[in-house]
Amino acid sequence: MIKTGSQHIAGLNDGRAVYIDGERAADVTTHPAFRNAVASVGKLFDFAQANQELMTFETPEGGRANRIWQLPFSYEDLKQRRQGLEAWTELHGGFLGRAPDHVASCIAGMYMGLEVFEAYDPKRAGALADYYKYARDNDLYLTYVIINPQADRSKSAAQQQDPFLSAGVVDRDAEGLTIRGAKMLATGGIMADEVLVTCIQPLQPGDEKYAFSFAIPMNTKGLKVMSRKSYEASAPDVFDNPLASRFDENDAVLFFDDVKVPWDRVFVVDSLEMCQKQFHATPAHVYQNYQAMIRLSVKLRFLMGIARRTAEMNGIIGFPQVRDTLGQLCAEADMVDAFVHAMEAKGTQRGAYFVPDRHSLYAAQALTQQMYPRLVTAMRDLAGGGLIMLPSSVKDFANPEIASIIEKTQQSPVAGAQERVKFFKLAWDALGSEFASRHTQYEMFYAGATFVTKGHSFRTYDWDRSAGILDRMLASYSL
Repeated sequence: MIKTGSQHIAGLNDGRAVYIDGERAADVTTHPAFRNAVASVGKLFDFAQANQELMTFETPEGGRANRIWQLPFSYEDLKQRRQGLEAWTELHGGFLGRAPDHVASCIAGMYMGLEVFEAYDPKRAGALADYYKYARDNDLYLTYVIINPQADRSKSAAQQQDPFLSAGVVDRDAEGLTIRGAKMLATGGIMADEVLVTCIQPLQPGDEKYAFSFAIPMNTKGLKVMSRKSYEASAPDVFDNPLASRFDENDAVLFFDDVKVPWDRVFVVDSLEMCQKQFHATPAHVYQNYQAMIRLSVKLRFLMGIARRTAEMNGIIGFPQVRDTLGQLCAEADMVDAFVHAMEAKGTQRGAYFVPDRHSLYAAQALTQQMYPRLVTAMRDLAGGGLIMLPSSVKDFANPEIASIIEKTQQSPVAGAQERVKFFKLAWDALGSEFASRHTQYEMFYAGATFVTKGHSFRTYDWDRSAGILDRMLASYSL
């Protein structure tokens, strides 16, 4: 099944318990805090429906499925899937960090390492295999919650003041698990079909009741979705906030109020070791973050468009120092694109599947976490006061007296006043608004703290090859 946008949107009006501003949202598809973002996701599914050669693949069982669920058997498969993901990402400029292709990549990566699950527990492996096919064949949009609430970071989950601050198993029976407590961070969860719930953080002995992995629908009884502030709700007009008004993912905390999880949805239980293995002993962690780098490469291309247009709007494109800044920015942006291609070119066969290169991914993560805030600052420096010397809202154009002043004061050598204002409103929403600030924070930390990504880079680098070159050089001369 390849969903249409209207089918996806209709499926979200399912009684899910979403709370915002002290109230429960009756219908997230029409609520002013969420409706435009929901509509944007709907357009993704419509695009896939209308471009099936680009956006779908033939499954081994027959029929076609969304390419987000594709398992690459070759280098060419990997590239073909990436081209589809790039086209999808261009629809939102990379500002939906957890669009449907992200967690689909995680589940697909786990399935590619199914033998790891089989060695752990054949029944849990069977549940995962069935779920991958179910999610693929129903074109599901998944989010995930894979970290525990921050609370006292010096203590393990079991050592917190409330033993069920973090979601844990409170009971089990022949039907399944009962889960109580909180998990974060359900980015995109309000407009997703289902959620993968597990823990990517290392757990300690004594934390066994928090060591699980399962997937459930977002409308499961007892599941409460606590949304952060909606930037969309504060951006009523697309002209004034073209990104925040349409692409706000609404991060959320999930609270499990004795939620029942059936056994056929449970992939890991009671295993500290398997919680880590599901990500790092399978292609899951690499495959999901390879998708994130595809998204970031598209986002940076979009931002480069803003950077150059800024210089053109202000008539400074010919200044040597401006070209120097733009040259640095586009070099860094293209570095991410090069990393994506390197992950593919250096990929390796893992059984039947061809998977991206692990160290190229972690090198990209370690560098881009540091690069993104620098890039945003450089672009804001390039724009200067143009980002804030703007009319208060689109309503100013409706007042003839104010509109005439706008025509005089919003001058550009390459555009009329309305076009200039439209552009800089977009640039501010991408670089300086509250929505933009959230994105800077997201790009800095979605992959984990910097010491985490640098640690991944350290562990996966080919140190033996480097040592071999060094040792051969040392052996080539003597006292």
